[in-house]
Amino acid sequence: MKILKNIFTKKSRSSEDGIFFTAIQNIIGFKPKAIYYYEKAFTHRSTNKMDSKGNPMNYERLEFLGDAMLSAVIAAHLYNEVPTGDEGYLTKMRSKIVSREHLNELGRDLDLIHYIDSKVPTQHFGENIHGNIFEALVGAIFLDKGYEFCEKFIQKSVIIPYVNIARLEGKVISYKSLLIEWCQKEKKTFHYDVFDDNGNDGQKYFGVKLSIDDKVIAKARATSKKKAEEKASQRAFFAFQEKIENK
Repeated sequence: MKILKNIFTKKSRSSEDGIFFTAIQNIIGFKPKAIYYYEKAFTHRSTNKMDSKGNPMNYERLEFLGDAMLSAVIAAHLYNEVPTGDEGYLTKMRSKIVSREHLNELGRDLDLIHYIDSKVPTQHFGENIHGNIFEALVGAIFLDKGYEFCEKFIQKSVIIPYVNIARLEGKVISYKSLLIEWCQKEKKTFHYDVFDDNGNDGQKYFGVKLSIDDKVIAKARATSKKKAEEKASQRAFFAFQEKIENK
């Protein structure tokens, strides 16, 4: 791992950089044709790099393209695997598979953050960096090798190991959305009280108290308001699970 990390301390990663080329080949499962796209996929905007035409040299545009390719391949898979699913069902299932949480999990499993070229220390990145780089990698594969290879990579890295239709049908995308929907149907009042809750380790935290009908039901603490609200919602969901699922 130390050798791999050293390649990102170089001033550039040329197409002749055999170590980076081999690392990418091991990740995607086939030989890259144009290593340039993969260099771009693992370059953070903090480097301020430009290509030969003066355009920004970072993963953000590839992230957009990779997101579209993931959605297309997953949509085709669901369409073929679940012939009885209507448009609403297929959309919901695709959202579960390409959720930010799931994409972050995929990026972490491939250890993609260790390959990023950045002036920002990796410990300062937010959680979504894992999913962002994964999407950029998918975009790079599409530009480098075309749709067939892109689909092959998504099948190997996403669909085969992670997509279980029966399990996904029961997976909750957002406990907060589920809880709010239930409260609205039952005409219950709800309120999230968010406050700073800094710890002794110097990390900034947010605390959340979730009240339903003016009674505090759950509390949670996380590194972002969104995460804290979701965690509190999950705890409240389990407190009311029987009532929610019987509706």
